[in-house]
Amino acid sequence: MKEIILSAPILITGASQRLGLAMAESLLDNHQNVVVTYRTNKPSVAKLKEKGATVICADFSTEAAIDRAIDEIKAISKTYRAIIHNASDWAQEKDSNDKHGLMTRMMTIHAIAPYRINLALEDTLLRCPEGADIIHMTDYVQDTGSEKHTAYAASKAALHNLTLSFAKKLAPKVKVNSIAPALLMFNEHDSEEYKQKAIKKSLLQTVPGAQEAVKAMHYLFDSDYITGQTLHLNGGRHLK
Repeated sequence: MKEIILSAPILITGASQRLGLAMAESLLDNHQNVVVTYRTNKPSVAKLKEKGATVICADFSTEAAIDRAIDEIKAISKTYRAIIHNASDWAQEKDSNDKHGLMTRMMTIHAIAPYRINLALEDTLLRCPEGADIIHMTDYVQDTGSEKHTAYAASKAALHNLTLSFAKKLAPKVKVNSIAPALLMFNEHDSEEYKQKAIKKSLLQTVPGAQEAVKAMHYLFDSDYITGQTLHLNGGRHLK
């Protein structure tokens, strides 16, 4: 029997919902080998497994948890085609009495975990014969700041800066870029009043859905000449 050799996997962190889930499903539908991490076990995790994904339960908020995740990720494959850092926590100051702890958590999830995972998987990316990619999912607020999500915005700005550093460090074999979305999709509990107000914040006055991030992901993977850049998915919001 001829041995079936799967393509080098793409790792997506935080893929149990929203943008991460949409990107994972798109890759699986294209017969790509995918490894995903999730923090909370949801029905979507089982569906990803059914589609062929390898799943890892991982919480990137502590050093020990990051260590465990790295060990599991490296044990799955000696070569990775790409890493998409999507794991995120949209915490805000008003919900926390421990502001030092809040900033530490935001920086750990959004900057320290990607930093450590990139370094740990550097050889697995360089080993990919067709070249490899890292995509950091940052945020529109990396450039504007945020009054309500100050620690979150600062940590996403740090992740953006990691894009620049790793693009330099891993060239020419690995392309490293960011995708910085503004509002791409609503939550189930969002009111109609909030939706109408949010829509008007962009020039294009639409909330396009998770597929906008999926299209950006494929564009970066397909490109041969983009690194150290940010794809801004904001509908012209920066011009308002």
